Amino acid sequence: MSKTIIKTEHAPAAIGTYSQAVKAGDTVYLSGQIGLDPATMQMVDGIEAQIHRVFQNLKAVAEAAGGSLADVVKLNVFLTDLGHFAKVNEIMAQYFGEPYPARAAVGVKELPRGALVEADGVMVL
Repeated sequence: MSKTIIKTEHAPAAIGTYSQAVKAGDTVYLSGQIGLDPATMQMVDGIEAQIHRVFQNLKAVAEAAGGSLADVVKLNVFLTDLGHFAKVNEIMAQYFGEPYPARAAVGVKELPRGALVEADGVMVL
């Protein structure tokens, strides 16, 4: 099975040894996205703005791979404060419709670049 590296300027450039996404067959593995503005590579301010930016970044990568957020079957959300979980649910509903993807939400001590939230996912085209 061949793999294809997915890259878009509409999401932050990789800041490490990884790709924005990798397509293997009909499955696309979306790397974790934090609240970086792809134009400036700076973190947006506040939890709400970061959650929106995370989903906008994931959306851009999903579209670059030939899909959409509707094709995401598994989502992982990492939060430095699980008190923001309800806000993630509220904002996530603006980007995903039913049936929602399978999801995990995990509390972590810290995230790259001081991010408050990160999400990655798996998409099937």
